[in-house]
Amino acid sequence: MPAEWSTEGKVCVVTGASSGIGRQVALELARRRARVVLVCRSPERGEKARDEIVHESLNPHVDLVVADLFEQREVRRAAAEIDDRYGSLHVLINNAGLLIGRRRLTSDGIESTFALNHLAYFLFTNLLVGKLRASAPARIINTSSSAHGLAKWEWDNLQGERRYSQWRAYGNSKLANLYFTYELARRLAGTGVTVNAVHPGLVRSNFGKSASPAMRAAIAAARPLAKNVVEGAATTVWATTDPGLSNSTGKFLSRCALTRSSDESYDGPTARRLWELSERLTGLGASPAPV
Repeated sequence: MPAEWSTEGKVCVVTGASSGIGRQVALELARRRARVVLVCRSPERGEKARDEIVHESLNPHVDLVVADLFEQREVRRAAAEIDDRYGSLHVLINNAGLLIGRRRLTSDGIESTFALNHLAYFLFTNLLVGKLRASAPARIINTSSSAHGLAKWEWDNLQGERRYSQWRAYGNSKLANLYFTYELARRLAGTGVTVNAVHPGLVRSNFGKSASPAMRAAIAAARPLAKNVVEGAATTVWATTDPGLSNSTGKFLSRCALTRSSDESYDGPTARRLWELSERLTGLGASPAPV
């Protein structure tokens, strides 16, 4: 087995880290002596996860940033806090995401699935990309899903404006994660910052807690077939620590291996158009990443 890409002493940010895959990834990185920053929506659950990870890993360097990533002002505040508190940033794992049963809008007027599962990745990463570049070699890992293959990409219905389907909204957001990953990898080529997406698989976690009752029942019925959180976190940990991935960027990873996403996900013009739309929806203006 080759030696891991050492995360010892490196600053690693994990969103959605209070439970499930995010918590397990944070624990594995803490065990590898990283300085881990948990980004959690709930202060109570975040503090509990931090205390447990410190206890289980015997690593005191586990910090908490509380932020509701549905809201762009909270994404900006969290990014500013991380930028101010840490002199470097080596790993950013965009993991927070939900399957949401009914259409509702955030305070920014954005449909919630699109806001959390895509725009939060986009905005948070772009706000921190300067620090990642300055800390290179660095890695960005976006949690996508094989559910992207179920997407139905319609520019006039990306936020369920005409009709809302929880599963379609989720699939579209996971396809958006891939468009973002591949376009960002192109823009960061040659900077020492790699960008990859992972499919963790169906995992026994809190996934689906915000879905409709019928969907929650279907997910519960599938639980016996699901991975445990250690298995579910394995590909993300591999993407973070494997030295063989040091020069791999713009890839889709599943079962600790490179794989291929849907043909649709490699559509460059669509990825660039989504990037421009995301800039407008987040108010970023000109991209901070190089073209």
